[in-house]
Amino acid sequence: MKKTLIAAAVTTLSVSFATQAQARDYIAVVGSSTVFPFSTAVAENFGRKGTFKTPKIESTGTGGGIKLFCAGVGVDNPDIANASRRMKASEFDQCAEKGVKEIVEVKIGFDGIAIASSKKAKAMDLILKDLFLALAKDVPNPDGSKTLVANPYKTWKDVNPALPATKIEVLGPPPTSGTRDAFAELALEGGCKQIDFIKAMEKEDKKKFQAVCMGVREDGAYIEAGENDNLIVQKLQANPNAVGIFGFSFLEQNQEKVQGARIDGVAPTFETISDGKYPVSRSLYFYVKKAHVGTIPGIPEFVTEFTSEAAWGPEGYLADKPKKGSCLLPWMRQANEIMAKGGAYEPADLSPSG
Repeated sequence: MKKTLIAAAVTTLSVSFATQAQARDYIAVVGSSTVFPFSTAVAENFGRKGTFKTPKIESTGTGGGIKLFCAGVGVDNPDIANASRRMKASEFDQCAEKGVKEIVEVKIGFDGIAIASSKKAKAMDLILKDLFLALAKDVPNPDGSKTLVANPYKTWKDVNPALPATKIEVLGPPPTSGTRDAFAELALEGGCKQIDFIKAMEKEDKKKFQAVCMGVREDGAYIEAGENDNLIVQKLQANPNAVGIFGFSFLEQNQEKVQGARIDGVAPTFETISDGKYPVSRSLYFYVKKAHVGTIPGIPEFVTEFTSEAAWGPEGYLADKPKKGSCLLPWMRQANEIMAKGGAYEPADLSPSG
């Protein structure tokens, strides 16, 4: 692994605020709750080496973290943002408006989004269309006409006769979460596209299509449970009829308590996420503010540590993380390719949706 490429790319910057007094002597990282466990482990090992202070890692959710990251250049703003989806074009523009114009994107792998329930309940076997019909704000009229109505479904059996007659009660992340964004795009939009007349909207009126496909019902069937995925696990244990949405890492960490539903016939496992068979999976990233290099000590070294063989090699301290978390290692080399090209994250690279 050409780990030096990342540090070299990050250190190519002539620091834009080097004249400021150094008001912070540690790296500040915000963002995704899914990336948080990995970032924390790397930070702890990085700090133990004694050269630099241990970075401060905050779990703010992807959207909230990127907002903080893009607020400006200077020691009062974070240096790195973890993300469980790619930065949106609109977020990149907001960064640029605040003077955050040179950003390094590091893609660190894939993670699955689990649709989980208590092990006390019968495991669910769902298709993407089930998820859309259960959770969308507006759904096709049950009378068969090509019209939309406010979601009338109360139980999973209402959605699909093959499912149990239990109340639809889904605990999931808030709008600031990358997991919520990715779930809406992969699961809800994925199921939405299986309905022909809605799928046709994508060409006719893309804004309407996205509003229909990604709008989540607000009548109590979907319950925003905050950024603390461990809290969702606890609530599933207390209520075996409920369903929870969170990253695969939390499913694996709590496999004695909760189980993942099969989606389109595929169970969420390390193998199915790695080979792309599991339909509800997404990429994970972190973003580095190049303008902070040289003023905040240790940024290139921390990035190198995060992508090093010492962390991800067969004997590395994160070697068991795939068993407990996301599928990161196979995609680390792609990050090196990005850095080799100069490390800047350009608008042309941005996906229009997140």
